Parts: sequence; C-alpha cells; structure tokens
Amino acid sequence: MTMQTPTANPAVAGTSPDVPGAVLPAGLPAGLPDPAALARLASEFFSAPPGRAVAPDVAAGSGAVGGVPSALPAAAPILASVGNPAPAGSPLAGPGGFGTGVPGASLPQGRVPGGNLAPSAPTHILSLGNRAPALAPHAAAQNGLPDNVVTIAPALEPRVGGAALGVRTSGHDARAQGREAAVPPYYFLADTRGQMPDTAPALSVPGGFAGNVADPRSFGLPTEGDLRELLPLHRFTPDGAGATPARQRSLYVLDDARAAAHPREAKREPSFASAHPPFDINAVRRDFPILSERVNGKPLIWFDNAATTHKPQAVIDRLAYFYAHENSNIHRAAHALAGRATDAYEHARETVQRFIGASSPDEIVFVRGTTEAINLIANSWGEQNVGEGDEIVVSHLEHHANIVPWQQLASRKGAKLRVIPVDDSGQVLLDEYRKLLNDRTKIVAVTQVSNALGTVVPVADIVAIAHRAGARALVDGAQSVSHMRVDVQSLDADFFVFSGHKIFGPTGIGVVYGKREVLDDMPPWQGGGNMIADVTFERTVFQPPPNRFEAGTGNIADAVGLAAALEYVMRIGIENIARYEHDLLAYATSLLTPVPGVRPVGTARDKASVLSFVLKGYTTEEVGQALNQEGIAVRAGHHCAQPILRRFGLEATVRPSLAFYNTCEEVDVFIDVIRRLAARR
Repeated sequence: MTMQTPTANPAVAGTSPDVPGAVLPAGLPAGLPDPAALARLASEFFSAPPGRAVAPDVAAGSGAVGGVPSALPAAAPILASVGNPAPAGSPLAGPGGFGTGVPGASLPQGRVPGGNLAPSAPTHILSLGNRAPALAPHAAAQNGLPDNVVTIAPALEPRVGGAALGVRTSGHDARAQGREAAVPPYYFLADTRGQMPDTAPALSVPGGFAGNVADPRSFGLPTEGDLRELLPLHRFTPDGAGATPARQRSLYVLDDARAAAHPREAKREPSFASAHPPFDINAVRRDFPILSERVNGKPLIWFDNAATTHKPQAVIDRLAYFYAHENSNIHRAAHALAGRATDAYEHARETVQRFIGASSPDEIVFVRGTTEAINLIANSWGEQNVGEGDEIVVSHLEHHANIVPWQQLASRKGAKLRVIPVDDSGQVLLDEYRKLLNDRTKIVAVTQVSNALGTVVPVADIVAIAHRAGARALVDGAQSVSHMRVDVQSLDADFFVFSGHKIFGPTGIGVVYGKREVLDDMPPWQGGGNMIADVTFERTVFQPPPNRFEAGTGNIADAVGLAAALEYVMRIGIENIARYEHDLLAYATSLLTPVPGVRPVGTARDKASVLSFVLKGYTTEEVGQALNQEGIAVRAGHHCAQPILRRFGLEATVRPSLAFYNTCEEVDVFIDVIRRLAARR
C-alpha cells in the first residue's frame, strides 16, 4: 500500500495473490486487517505532517496485516470471486451468494439460537469481502471510530455488532467508572507505537475470547444489578432513596461532559434515569446511510420522522436484491422468478402478521398506505354497513386521512360524523366519548398516536367501549407502529392500518389488518386481475381475503422491503426503541419548554416522539427555514390535521419528531437554534 501524500485516501489491503483463500481465525479473508492493525496504519499515516515521509514499512507496503503483505492493489476482484461463489442463474446467485428466493432460507426471528446475530438481509453473508475497499476511513464517526471501519459487518444486530468492534455503548464507558476517556489525537482506536495515551480504551470484543468474561450490557442484556432493581423493594423506593448507582445514572441523557460544559443547564435539566440496558446508538446510526448526508454544509439532523422515516441499509439492499434476482409478477406463472417473487411477497405478509400479532396471514391486505387503507374500509365495509341516519365516530385528533373518507361516506349515505372532544392537553375525553355512542353508531375510527401532537390515545379502552355499543372499531396505527408494541388480537380492533414508510420501510406500501370474519363479509373495492377466482361475461367469482382486496399487480418489491424493515425493528427490539425514544423525548421537552416565547402544543401525559410548538415573533415557516440552515429538518405547517390545531387556536406549528436514530447531541443543536431565535425577539 503506497501513500504519497497525507491527503490521499489510505487503501485497504485485500487477499494476497500468493495466499489464495487464506482465512483469518474470525472467518474473513486474510487480506482484511483487524481493527487494531487498521488503526495503527491509519494513525501512522495521518500523524505524518505534510512534506514528511510516512513510516518506511507503510510507504513501501512491506508491513503485514494478519501475516499477509499489505500492498495488494488488486484485492477487490479476488474478494468479489470469494463473495459470489454461485454461478450466474443459480438460485443461490446474488450479491451475497445466498438468495432469498430459496424457500426456507430466512431464519425465523427469535427461534433459532444466534439468529439475531445474522445480517439483517441474508444477501450479504458472503459479500462482506466485497466491502473491503470501504474499510478505508474517510472521516471520524460520532464515537471517534473511522466512519467505515465497521462496514465489514454492516447489518449485525446493533448492540452486539458494536460491541464486537469495540464500540462502547451509551451509559457503559469510562465515564461510568468515574473517569473521562482519553481523546485520541487522530481518528483511530489505538496506536501500537505509543501515540495514544495509556488511558485510551483498548479494542474489546464480547467475552469468551482469551478467557474474558462477557459484560451482559454488551449484548443489550441486564446485569445482576439491573435485575435486582426490578424487585419491588427497589422499584418503589421513594424519591430515589437507596437507589443503586446504576439507577441514578442516565443511560441516554446529560452525560458528564455536556453537564460540565453547560453547568447552568445541568442544574435545571432532570436526569432521566433508566435501569434498562441501552442499545448502541452509534451502531444504529451506521445502518442508515442518509444520516451521513450534509445540508447547507451541516450534518443532516432528521427531525421529520412523523412525516417519513429513513431506511436502513438492510431495506435498501433487500430492494436492490429483489430487482436484481427475483423481479417478476406473482401468483400467475410456473417459471422460477415468479416462484421467487411469490415466495418473497407472501413471506412479507407473514412477517407483517407476526409483527402486529394477527392470527393469520390471510388477515393482512397490502395497500399503498394508511390513506388507501382507510379508503378501502370506508368504500367496502362502509358501503355495505352504513346507511341513512347511522353514525360514524372519530376523534378531534385525526389526520385528514381518517376524516375525509368518512365524510364522503356519510355524505353518500346520509349518515352523521360525530367527534370525540379533547382536553387542553390534547387527550381524548373518554366520558364524553361514551355519551356519543348509541344504537346507530356503526364504526369508531381513531388514531393510536396523534401525528400533530404526539398524544398516545387509550385505544384499547375506546375499542372495548365501541364493541359494548355494538360498533366496529378501526385504529390508525401510522404513527404508533414504529414507537410501541402493537398486538392487534390483544387490542381487539376490527381493523388496524399503517404505512410502511413510517416504520423505516419503502413508500407506496401499507397494510390493512382486518379480522377474518369481517373481511370475509366485505365486498371487493376494486376489480381486475389477481382478485378473481373465475370470470365469465355473466358473473365473477372473487378470491377469498386477502387477494380479494388486491386487484392488479401489487407493489411487490416494496412489500418485500417492508418485511425487511420490520425484521430490522424486531432485531433491535421495539421495547428498546420505545425506552430510548421516551428518554430522548423527555430530554428534548425539558430543554424546549423553558425557552422564552415557546408555546408547546400538545402536553398530554402519554406522548410519543412529537414536539409541536410555536415561537413568539416568528411564523412557523421562518422557524423551519432557520433550522434548515443548520441542517435540521422539521415539519412546519398544519400536518394534515387542521381540526386539532384549530382546537388550540392555531393554523400551523413547528413539529420536530424523533426516532431511535436521533441523539441528545442533535437535540442540543436544535435547542441552540431555537434559543438564538428567541433571543432576537
């Protein structure tokens, strides 16, 4: 590996031509350097000032990595041959040499020991070697690692994947032991020639190597102390008395460094302690390539998650693999690609079933999104079951998509639309809701989480009350599925709908869940191919659900991409996501609320990750534009929820909305902009 100037991008050695097939103990081709060796080489390179030669062994390429000479410019083709052993056209051919078109290839999540350690898509198990050139670092990641060191394992389960590469998880680092970690002088983990201070953390892997004992927190598991804190004796200790140090320390917010830098803020900001083990936020962020984008010269901070969420590499790769190896129409051909596409599409249906707890894949209907889902129900179930003088109940919190289709139905049928009021915090009033129901109520349609305010609605109570009145119940889960566990059987809703792009999946794909007995009685909404069993010029026999409601060629690829997104979320754990986001929302709320001129909109006790507000002296567009100048994306407007904003005397708000890949550091940047704006007026 020859390096001429310090500005050159260091190449990464590949497999030696004279040592073909050599394999490291870890199972990777011998040409892949271990992180410690990579750190040494890169540190030597970057430590050389301009005009000064680097170390002879580096410049000449005589240094060896893992016993293999490092100067191998032709590594990529060799690694590519290793990564694609199957011949073209084989069912096993693909970027990873392991095609998902092979029936039964995917591992059942949570049922195969170690299955959670597999890459998020099975298409990259053997293609890790192809990514060796990407090991060359380009910049420092947030945790100080080279940004591309860890791409040899791009989709490992984040907590373990990060620990295996020496990434310290939140709340479990040198600060937790009462000392500050040394800041490396360069980008890298370690330096074997003594450039790094002795206090720098050594590269570590999960226990079981060289006699080390694994720390449970490296795997996202509770320690013995965490488990003891779950006992009633500790859980109900008043005012934190007797709490263990682990309980007192925040895992996600107000780390010591920021508290020292902002002592006045540290005094008034609460420490949102948690006994739960964290996941590795840095590893999570590496799974989302768009988070490395820059806007107006600043790192992108995506606080517009209620509008749409970004996609992990696992979803992007799965879509690319489908179009490269499985693309076909489904259900209507005997050829191989049709079989692969059909398998992938029906696997997606089964994945959705497992994710929301439906009793059968036949209860899952694919549509374009939540809007089309509600329109399908209104135009099929509604046309058949709602008549003149009947009543439809919605809440004041609803998105337009859960208002307009019911208005249209009521107008056609001569029915009435009735509205559940909310209190000044933005929570629905259950007592008032009960008064609205009568024997003419046919359906109650409510959101589980308000997209405009973040209010978490007690939908289980609403569904139960509706059923006691003899009405059906629909739950709009567009804003809830990415933030909390959903079990439709426990919820007992007759319908549950959501969109893929709200839960890290593609746009243009959504889901209708309906109880099987309800779907069986519903007529089709649209007619055409795929949804028929037999057609003559005299009559048509329709397929049973779900095919009855999927006329024409469906959005096959994006259904497959949605399955990849849900599997990604399941590997991380929706409960882990919910805990992290809860603490992040609490942190952001504690900083935003005291800013002079800020008026929070939506202050219900139970909220998901939405912070709507207005700032005195500014229009919402002006605030949004000021944030955009700093690379921060928020939504400014009515959020397609005009009735609830007008309930608070507003036409628009600024709406930052958070996801589990956001950080406290990003919140700090956002708050700094709002404070500067407030100080000007």
